[in-house]
Amino acid sequence: MATKRVVLSDVAQMAGLSKATVSRYLNNSIVLPQQTVERIEHAINTLGYRANSLARRLSMGGSETIGLVLPDIANPFFAELADAAEEAASEHKYSLVLCVTRNNLEKECQFIRWLDTRQVDGLLFTTNRPDNGQLCLELKGQRHVVLIDEDVPGCDVPKVFSDNVHGGELATQALIDAGHRHIAFVGGPDELMSVRERHQGYRQALVKSGISYDPALVLYGDYDRGFGRLALETLLALPTPPSAIFAASDYLALGLLDGVRANGLSVPDSLSLVGFDDAIYSDLITPRLSTIRQSARELGRTAVETLVKLLNDDENVSRVSRIPVELISRDSVAHWRAKP
Repeated sequence: MATKRVVLSDVAQMAGLSKATVSRYLNNSIVLPQQTVERIEHAINTLGYRANSLARRLSMGGSETIGLVLPDIANPFFAELADAAEEAASEHKYSLVLCVTRNNLEKECQFIRWLDTRQVDGLLFTTNRPDNGQLCLELKGQRHVVLIDEDVPGCDVPKVFSDNVHGGELATQALIDAGHRHIAFVGGPDELMSVRERHQGYRQALVKSGISYDPALVLYGDYDRGFGRLALETLLALPTPPSAIFAASDYLALGLLDGVRANGLSVPDSLSLVGFDDAIYSDLITPRLSTIRQSARELGRTAVETLVKLLNDDENVSRVSRIPVELISRDSVAHWRAKP
């Protein structure tokens, strides 16, 4: 037998009050004696009345909910970021709503507008595509937004990023230290901040080692596995293919590995490879991938802490936070040997 749903009149009857009085109390539009308040709260707790809990929170000025906007939850990096953000939000007594955009501009704008309707108190916002100006326009004037991982140029809100430049330099230097001099860079869209910064680190490492920069060894495309495989085909077709590649994401590195195997080659014997992210699968594939570890968990937690400060009108909020990165050396890099 179905359980009868508890309604407002049930609470009013148990508390010995009119339905209108209980409703006004829940809407925060009446001041009642403490004994009366205790009777209403006792009835609510005893009966398990929850139907108007959201309306009650809204009437008190907030939803006690944070939105996390992500482009993709199939990518393990974003899944780990979401898990850490939910954990941190819960510690601060906030619920977290996951909003997946699949990099669709209309969806991204829709979730930003939730702030205007108070469906969420604040947003943790991540995009994975270049902005044509629309996102910046939508975010203009929004006080309770924190950008994670990727920038929206011209947008004046707090931001939490990894130290991409240092990571790019570490990855490239690891290949240089292994004796490689013909090193390619495979990145996502060149309009993205993360791609530009990782490329900057790549170039800095070359300059410091006195290695000439070759634009033919630099490829940009989608941040996905398919482009990684396509990039490998392009690089192998060069008159002098690279002996090593720095991939600006582990997802791109997976695609590069697909291409290596499709061409009857192997990593690291035929080609050395370093990725970026240290996604959960990086230590499980063969060969185990050398990569730059950027902590998705730290990105998520730091972003939540920053947003909570905004929601509490804390003036001590960092405008840009940079999360440290580190090189994780595994099996995908071998010392360069000249072919006989």
